[in-house]
Amino acid sequence: MDFLVLGPVEVRESGVPVRLRGMRRRRLLALLLLNAGHAVSMDALVDEMWPDPPASARHQVHNAIRDLRAALTSSEGAGLITVDVGYRLDVPADAVDAHRFTEWVRAARAARREGRDTEAMRLLQAAVDLWRGDAFADIDCPAVTAAAAGLDEQRLTAVEELMELRLAAGETGSLVAELFALTARHPLRDALRGSLMLALYRGGRQADALAVYDEGRRLLADELGLEPGPRLRRLQTEILADAPQVQRRTPAPARPTTVRLVQDNYLPRDLPDFTGRATELARLDRAVDEPGGGSPRTVVIDGMGGIGKTALAVHFAHRRTADHPDGQFYVDLHGFSPVRAPLTPEEALGVLLRSDGAAPDALPAGLAERSAIWRSRLAGRRALLVLDNVADAAQVAPLLPGTGDTLALITTRRKLTATDGALSLPLGPLAPAEAETLFRRIAGEAATGPSLTRTVALCGHHPLALRIAATRLRDRPSWTVPDVTARLCTSGGRTAFLRTADRDLMSVLALSYAHLPYEALEFTRALALHPAAVHDIGQACAATGLAPSAVECLFDTLLDHNLADEPSPAHLAIPLLLRDCAHTLTPPSHATAPRLTAVA
Repeated sequence: MDFLVLGPVEVRESGVPVRLRGMRRRRLLALLLLNAGHAVSMDALVDEMWPDPPASARHQVHNAIRDLRAALTSSEGAGLITVDVGYRLDVPADAVDAHRFTEWVRAARAARREGRDTEAMRLLQAAVDLWRGDAFADIDCPAVTAAAAGLDEQRLTAVEELMELRLAAGETGSLVAELFALTARHPLRDALRGSLMLALYRGGRQADALAVYDEGRRLLADELGLEPGPRLRRLQTEILADAPQVQRRTPAPARPTTVRLVQDNYLPRDLPDFTGRATELARLDRAVDEPGGGSPRTVVIDGMGGIGKTALAVHFAHRRTADHPDGQFYVDLHGFSPVRAPLTPEEALGVLLRSDGAAPDALPAGLAERSAIWRSRLAGRRALLVLDNVADAAQVAPLLPGTGDTLALITTRRKLTATDGALSLPLGPLAPAEAETLFRRIAGEAATGPSLTRTVALCGHHPLALRIAATRLRDRPSWTVPDVTARLCTSGGRTAFLRTADRDLMSVLALSYAHLPYEALEFTRALALHPAAVHDIGQACAATGLAPSAVECLFDTLLDHNLADEPSPAHLAIPLLLRDCAHTLTPPSHATAPRLTAVA
């Protein structure tokens, strides 16, 4: 028995359609197929099938289940099982056409990576031929609609890849009619328009190829006020110049050459003076190289503001770009930003989808739909994501892939304990030797002398503090390292010195304090004013007048926000620069705020 969802929902037994009476049974089957092998609760079925469920909804579901069960009785390996919470549909995976489609596309991409383009073309053609129309064409349940959008996007992506392979194999004239029809139906898909331009150009129709570009440019300008993407603009330039890379190529016998629009790399530039972090880089290498069965990998890099989380993530991403050839994406989620509110997950998905070539007007408005499309686009791909400056786990969860050999690098100032399955990589200050090396690289010849060790220690071995201090030394030819040291010896001196026209360390650190509840903020100020460097719970109680249970909770809050260290269990230390920043904070005002008194 075959279950077909790539078009109107159908069930076929030996090629003969099985009659499914009524839309309710078809909706029910679609919902169960979406969750094949997993229980679906009665409540979930009712909510999906009716916007405003009638009193008889559960009874109607029972009746529909009875009819479906009767229709499926002749199927070997398939069964509709009643479980405690609802129902589970057990069917062989390859009995569902959507599963066969995704598996064949995945196998095609693997073959393509290994240079087996003929096999990749055959698999993609077979996958595309499974489609009989839009996915779940006659079903309008919210969950089904979201899944259908993802499948339809996968179909278009597979068609685009198939067109590229056929072009690489030498087809031109035979493709033009197909590509004209596809571009007419999907006029904002840059990859299809690019393939049509190549087919026309290689068929000796340079003027027509350029006209296709101009048509797309006018369409984007008129409807969206946008210009074509960088890949399409590059292709137009190459066609105008008769560049070698757009000429027809003859595949080599051992490994065919695939001509395609190159996947853009959206990573920020790598720092030319990136220094140290050898231990962290080795740990990241081990995490990525560990066998994982092609499943996504997620790494959360957390630490205080300015500690180098983004620099490490971007540096490592550039090192591993070759291992993730299917796209390198970057988005700043502005979780801790002085100039704008954090991106919503919907906004972040819009950035990622547009970066991956999705037409802006084709993006659905809802979070679930955008997330489904994004996951479907990444399925079977070896892509790399840098999700920078994340506020919390809820902001980033919809952006993470569901399948595929994808690496996601997340940077955040907070501990993201809810990101299940992720490798946690806390990032602290540089090692003393690394801090001195970084300072010398930036300051140049002026960074000499025995006082350098004390200077970098007064910077807390903190990368941003080191960069500001070293830059100021570099730009003052009359200064020496002792001059810098003298300015860093006091809290007020550090606050003033570690500030330039475009960088202010204390402002960077203060963004983290702004996210604290008022009790934690005043608690931090009290401890920062205390002369002791490390506090146990008893000492913190004495310094603040709070009960031990309250102090324990506040310890946890500061540790979760990376605003303190825990040198040993139940002991708290606020790093030097964070203490300086706490001194500058305005005390919180609240009618019922506890009054905390620091011991001078």
